Amino acid sequence: MDGGNQTSVTEFILLGITNLPQLQIFLFITFLMFYLFNLLGNLSIVTVVITDQRLHTPMYFLLGNLSFLDFFLSSTTVPKMLSGLLMEDKRISFHSCIAQLHFFQFFGSTQTLLLTSMSYDRYIAICNPLRYHVLMAKRVCIQLASSSWITGFVYSLSQTILTFMLPFCKLNKISHFFCDIKPLLKLACADFHLNESVLSIVTGCATLSTLLLIIISYVFIGTHLLNIRSPQGRRKAFSTCTSHLTVVLLYYGTAISTYLRPATDDSLDQDRLTAVLVTVITPALNPLIYSLRNKEVKRALKKVFLGEQNCKRTQV
Repeated sequence: MDGGNQTSVTEFILLGITNLPQLQIFLFITFLMFYLFNLLGNLSIVTVVITDQRLHTPMYFLLGNLSFLDFFLSSTTVPKMLSGLLMEDKRISFHSCIAQLHFFQFFGSTQTLLLTSMSYDRYIAICNPLRYHVLMAKRVCIQLASSSWITGFVYSLSQTILTFMLPFCKLNKISHFFCDIKPLLKLACADFHLNESVLSIVTGCATLSTLLLIIISYVFIGTHLLNIRSPQGRRKAFSTCTSHLTVVLLYYGTAISTYLRPATDDSLDQDRLTAVLVTVITPALNPLIYSLRNKEVKRALKKVFLGEQNCKRTQV
């Protein structure tokens, strides 16, 4: 990429989270445990959604997609971060940096759209249950998921192209543990304010519009629940939404705090901490959040790990 944009940098150095050796070892062990839990939890949910016939419904199809995204979102950044904590070599090639940025943005933006689709699914299930199997037919469900993936890919590709159209001439130390847009913009040897404005506007509009759709869905859900006379029925209906709401609050809180602020030195320090939450902690917690609040998922997981007979004994 030495031609049109005059890029001379062939590799970047990821400065990581900390330079303190004792803290690096502690963080390596901690993040490795979270990552392994993430792999086990999300792959388990994907497995049971595929293999258990009773989970072949729109709700669990979308949940399987979410777990798939969590697995790959974390795997895009965490292995490189772990190697940086353990080894002195913190280099990443220019092309690997492009790939890492693209896939992180791809999986992250797709997750935003998928959470919106999941809120629509909950709205239909609670507010219009008699038409649920029509409005959330298999074709519709596949369209919702595929449109999320396609839109996320287009968004990510556009942001990646805009970022790497900038020239990178001398500076190559990224103040982060992976290649993200804002720390990369700080290294460009050209005016990056247009890129920063486009990032804030496009990401802000996408984030706030999808969040608004989720809020509207839950306003309708809340209004419907108030009309349910039975407190038990109201609690049962709302319990199907609590897991999704928890994940939404975690994900949108971090997304808004990261991408809707200008790239100052202080904000980049905060972004590293936020990125740990997005890439390490939240993907590991999501399977726990959904399995603890969902009897069907717990039953399917017991069936996979304990076997059919043990599962029946547990239920008895």
